[in-house]
Amino acid sequence: MFLLLLVLQSTPSRLDSIPGLDSIPRITLAEAVRRSSHFDPDYVRALGQIDNAEWGRRAAMLAFFVPSVDVGLDQTEYSQGFFNPANPGNPTSTLVVGRASANYEIFSLRKFTELSRTKADIASAEAGEIEQRFNAALETESSYYDVLVNQELSRVNRERAQRAREGLAVARARVASGAAVQTDSLQLILELVRAQVDSLRQHNALRTAQLELGRRVGAAGPVDAVPGDTLPAAPLPVSLPQALQIGLDQGPQYRAARANESSADAALRAQRGDYLPVLAVGGLHQRYDTRLFPGASNISSVTFSLSFPLWNNGEREIEVSRARVNRDVARAIRGDLERVVRRDVTGSYDSYQVSAAAVELARVGVSVARQTYRMQELRYRSGATTILDLLDSQVDLAEAEADLVQARYLNRLALARLEAVLGRRLFTNKDAP
Repeated sequence: MFLLLLVLQSTPSRLDSIPGLDSIPRITLAEAVRRSSHFDPDYVRALGQIDNAEWGRRAAMLAFFVPSVDVGLDQTEYSQGFFNPANPGNPTSTLVVGRASANYEIFSLRKFTELSRTKADIASAEAGEIEQRFNAALETESSYYDVLVNQELSRVNRERAQRAREGLAVARARVASGAAVQTDSLQLILELVRAQVDSLRQHNALRTAQLELGRRVGAAGPVDAVPGDTLPAAPLPVSLPQALQIGLDQGPQYRAARANESSADAALRAQRGDYLPVLAVGGLHQRYDTRLFPGASNISSVTFSLSFPLWNNGEREIEVSRARVNRDVARAIRGDLERVVRRDVTGSYDSYQVSAAAVELARVGVSVARQTYRMQELRYRSGATTILDLLDSQVDLAEAEADLVQARYLNRLALARLEAVLGRRLFTNKDAP
């Protein structure tokens, strides 16, 4: 026993203290959410899909007014001279042809169906952008809360070690006076060592969480989170029926599925349009010469064409069948996601309510555990209880404080999940609980 106390005296008085962290930047939750969207690959891809869909829409609209235009210049060298109508005087082995052509479809059902399809593609891309934005925000908030949880748990471990030191000082005094046996000190030394080990583990978890948050916001190193408030969870501003309606009207997953169904239906109509004739007009202007910029002879023509495809070895029917299958799959996905949205909204809504109640119960648990520890400490000082009862109260208090920390941030994460399903913020200030 004497040797163990000597070793304890020779060790630093604050074994549980975390090694000093380098000065790292701190960031608020609102700033972290804003910055994360610029560095999330899925969100960047979603923005690119919107740009692609908008260009498709422009092309479909221009097809109603602007013909397709092609300009070319060919120079051909022959192995022997020949009579060239562009240069009738002498045989030549060089022929230069310049041409410009324009084609415009006067009537084609595909142009109308392409217009409706590109409109649906834009709606799908916009819904995908909203979905990825909220997914990126959800991932960032999870990383942010992970940092805050580890901050709070580090504090809980420090307080646990401090209580163990205070109890060890009391036990030593009682052992020295003969009021207690030496095992009392040994029990408290074991509790102190456990608290120190947990502090070191918590330090490593905090550092990892800070690096993950830094990755989310595009930082080269760790980023710390600004400590949040401990206010009670705010009541949701919408009822469950209202949340269900918002999820079906504005939920990004359901909006994307609905737009994909419209796009697939428009694609099917476009394929069926190939069964109808196409009326088009084309213009061609050609110039011939032996020089690079031909001008010796020129020919212009205007062609009106009416094409009516009858049979192309079944390729048209195959494309129609594929488009029909894609439409049916998109319709089934939309119907399934409607049920998924109802499940997810209800589950997230109830999770927020349950976690809010769990926070309040955890507060009560911490208050009870703190009062129990104080009473056990006073009783141990007076010799009215054993060291095991004091240790149990210390452990119960540490566990109650850790449960409160976990419950508080699980509640905020439940709010983030609900907002991701709804596709909208429920509170104006994102730093508010």
